[in-house]
Amino acid sequence: MKNIWIIAKKELASFFDSLIAYILIVIFLGLSGFFTWLSGADVFFTGQASIEPFFAIAYWTLFFFIPALTMKMIAEEKKVGTLEFLQTKAVTDWQILLGKFFACLILVLIALVCSLPYYITISQLGPVDHGAVWCGYLGILFLSAALIGIGLLASSVTNNQIVAFLLSLFIGVFFLIVFGQLSSTFSGWLGETFDYLNLATHYNSMIRGVIDTRDIIFFSSIAIFCLFLAEMVLSRRKITE
Repeated sequence: MKNIWIIAKKELASFFDSLIAYILIVIFLGLSGFFTWLSGADVFFTGQASIEPFFAIAYWTLFFFIPALTMKMIAEEKKVGTLEFLQTKAVTDWQILLGKFFACLILVLIALVCSLPYYITISQLGPVDHGAVWCGYLGILFLSAALIGIGLLASSVTNNQIVAFLLSLFIGVFFLIVFGQLSSTFSGWLGETFDYLNLATHYNSMIRGVIDTRDIIFFSSIAIFCLFLAEMVLSRRKITE
């Protein structure tokens, strides 16, 4: 656990040293703030004290936010050779991956903490379902965990950051868009299967204030499965070398 935390702190520091963290947080807050307050489907337009517009745009913002965050995590280290240096130390591939995973998740958490003024302000405008709000924030964290897992897997299979970014988006499109379209196209068990694989199904359930273990298991399974595949990629690379 100590090695995981050391790697996580190192990655977090690199985010802020390179200004990546500041840029992504500002973009995240700017987009979510615009759609929450000014978009035409905002709080004032609907006349309801609801933070749902924030959760709706966060879903799509994270789709680009996280691949941009994870694209260099492993690909760049492989390119410059620092990954091999780490692997010669008393650090396992799992510790490397988990350290990078938690660094990204903590940065997302920091961005969410910075968005709390939106929630506080809206709560002053009228009655707010606080339980649904906190479930929504929890949903964002679990959604982020799944997307981070996908991003790290994409970053592990290439030395090119742009390729890692595009590959992460490509995989994300299936979970965020394609499976949703297929679930409405097919009926029966096939439609239900595609609906279950759709990230929006589980995310929308949580932002409505429903905590279902099936949603948590789904997001966690994607993250763990992708990290497992990334670890296999790194292990195979060491064997071939």
